[in-house]
Order: sequence, then structure tokens, then C-alpha cells
Amino acid sequence: MQLSVVGPRPGKSSTQLPSPKSAAGWLRNYYLTRAVVSAAWIAAAVTAARGHHQIAGFLLIAYPAWDAVANAFDAQSNGGLQRNPTQTLNLVISTITVGAVAIALEFSMNAVIGVFAVWAVLAGLLQLATAVRRWKTYGAQWVMVLSGAQSALAGAFMATVAIGAHEPDITAIAPYAGFGAFYFLLSAIWLTVSNARHRDVIPPDNLAA
Repeated sequence: MQLSVVGPRPGKSSTQLPSPKSAAGWLRNYYLTRAVVSAAWIAAAVTAARGHHQIAGFLLIAYPAWDAVANAFDAQSNGGLQRNPTQTLNLVISTITVGAVAIALEFSMNAVIGVFAVWAVLAGLLQLATAVRRWKTYGAQWVMVLSGAQSALAGAFMATVAIGAHEPDITAIAPYAGFGAFYFLLSAIWLTVSNARHRDVIPPDNLAA
């Protein structure tokens, strides 16, 4: 993702991109927010949702819905949907997943886990692609690359659970959400440390300029 601000061409409008410094700070806060929300979802899934089908159903629909909102906000805060095709496609896929989960809930949890399996693979690959695009601008994206790859692997594992004879419950998704929370938190920490190190190596004359 290019974050250098380029002036609009005559007669054409363009969305101004944030400066690298402010964008890096925003991205750190974005990762942190996603980690907190994922952790809260896990807590609700393993406590309030156990044995309560309505709460579980709400959480299962809310998970991809939150991902869609987060990707939309991410894209809009970094130049718009057209400049961020991987986030835009992730938004579309997560939105479709919301409807697919709602339909699958009418059948069985195996069907729901199957939907999550497909979504985890696609979302993971798109997350990996987003991290690769951002690598040159931000650095500290190796964690998100690992997260995207792990998400795809988790999707493959959930597929095996979905076709199993035993009907799973919402806690089958908790490990997937847990890894997501961990990687987002680690990315926020790593990006903070990376930015701090970058500031430390700036010559004093440049700081005073």
C-alpha cells in the first residue's frame, strides 16, 4: 500500500492518504482494537454462549460482521476501497459469510463450522496479501503474514471438524479467534517497538528541523 501523498491530477479528485507516521500510529491502534474485540468474543463464547443457542447464534453472526466492518474501516482510513483491494474483497467475503452463517444456523453447527472453515481460508489468504502490500511502508508485518497463513490452516482444520460425526459447539471456533487475538496484539506491540527504534535513530538535527 502506497502511503506517499501525491497531489491530484488536474480535473480529477483523489483521496488524500495519511502520512506514514500517522498511518503507522493508526495501524497500531487498529491492531490493538481487533485484539481486544477478539478476546471479548472468546470470553463471551466460552461463558455466556455455552448452552444458550440464541447467544451463540448472535456471536457466530457477529464475528464475520465485525470483520467486515473492520476491513471497511481499514480501507476507508487508508485511501478508500479502490486503493485497498484486498481489504475490499475481505469486506465482501465477510459480508457474504454473515448471511451464510445465518442460513447454516438453521441446519446444524456442523454446517456453521463448515462456513467458518471456508471463510477462515479466504480471509487468511487476503490478510496475508494485505500484510505483503504493507510491508515496505510499515515494516513489522511478518506477524500478520504468519497470522494469515495460520488462519488458512485453521480453516482446513475446521473443515475436518465440520464433516465429523460429532456435532461441535461455538467453542470449536474459540482457538481460531484466540490465535487471531494473539497475532493482532503481537502486531500492535511489534509495530510500536519498531516505530520507537526508528525514532531513536533519527539524527538530532532532523528532529529539530
